[in-house]
Amino acid sequence: MSRPARSRFPAPVLIETTEALAALCERLRAQPVVTVDTEFMRERTYWPELCVVQLAGGDDVAVVDALAEGIDLAPLGTLLADPAVLKVFHAARQDIEIFVLRYGAVPTPLFDTQVAAMVAGFGDQVGYDTLVQTLAGGQIDKAHRFSDWSARPLSPAQVAYAAADVTWLRLVYEGLRDRLAREHRLEWVTEEMAVLADPATYRAEPEDMWLRLRPRSNNRRYLGMVRALAAWREREAQRVNIPRQRLLKDEALLEIAATAPETPEALARARGITRGFAEGRTGTALLEAIAAARALPEDALPPSPRSGDAPARPSPALVALLKVLLAAKCEQHHVAPRLVAVSEDLDRLALGEEGDLAALHGWRREVFGADALALRAGRMALGVNGRQVRLIPV
Repeated sequence: MSRPARSRFPAPVLIETTEALAALCERLRAQPVVTVDTEFMRERTYWPELCVVQLAGGDDVAVVDALAEGIDLAPLGTLLADPAVLKVFHAARQDIEIFVLRYGAVPTPLFDTQVAAMVAGFGDQVGYDTLVQTLAGGQIDKAHRFSDWSARPLSPAQVAYAAADVTWLRLVYEGLRDRLAREHRLEWVTEEMAVLADPATYRAEPEDMWLRLRPRSNNRRYLGMVRALAAWREREAQRVNIPRQRLLKDEALLEIAATAPETPEALARARGITRGFAEGRTGTALLEAIAAARALPEDALPPSPRSGDAPARPSPALVALLKVLLAAKCEQHHVAPRLVAVSEDLDRLALGEEGDLAALHGWRREVFGADALALRAGRMALGVNGRQVRLIPV
């Protein structure tokens, strides 16, 4: 496939009005493929602040100023929802989260070149820069990667940098699409897109946030307190729109859960908690959450991981063998191991579980799952042939 020189890409246009955006989106809706990227800020906020949206079709390259005075981004939502236009992203999760928050729906249909690159054998951690260089023969200017995209006006250099992401992305997409078509793997990517297309992927449930922490004890009363405080922190961070760690750091949350203070004075003794915080509105709300968690009945508390019905631990040796098998099979099929199975999947396989394990269904079963079951059942052994691991039927 021939690659156009960078200078032959359409010149980027800065969009700052609703009328210009509507006209652009109307033209792009006539295109089969549109590449999309965003620039946003969230260092100081809980919710990402959309600053710029980059769009490119066959004859258009545009940088949309999402913060322009009076601009209405509704035409963009119509484009993103158009089922006749494939929306191509790279590392789409954060971009899609922004659009789900704004429009209430995932752009559809969509294609993520990061996922496609893992399917095409570029490994787990290949960067966008590498894909641009390998598949499009281009170079990404990194000078504005850490720009303050909320500052106005946007400089010509920022506009050029933002536009480059979606122009090169089109060539990356075409290169990956052609490679995957030759290897009959486009359906593999389609399966992966189902996860990105599920709105639940982008919902953070406050009651589940405690699972990301590392509690200091398995006492059920303590775990109930951790769960309650993590849920309170998430809702409060959303309400005041600041990062959860800026509101209350993990270490402070776990300490407060352990001591369960009842007064502002006791709360202020926790690490990282000021008297102003403890005596203010936020501290009062936190103390109310602590009191509510303290009053929970036993049957409303989380189960202890050390209770009698806790899952057994897998054999470390068997898990190690499954890891070797996974690496060997993924090397053979030129696919990223993380896309086939993660550590939790291997643990469950080692424990004899099957059922809903993705590694045992579809293309993953062909690549790894069937051999993993054979290895676990003693019908397969691993050996070494020169520098490669080989499978030995037993």
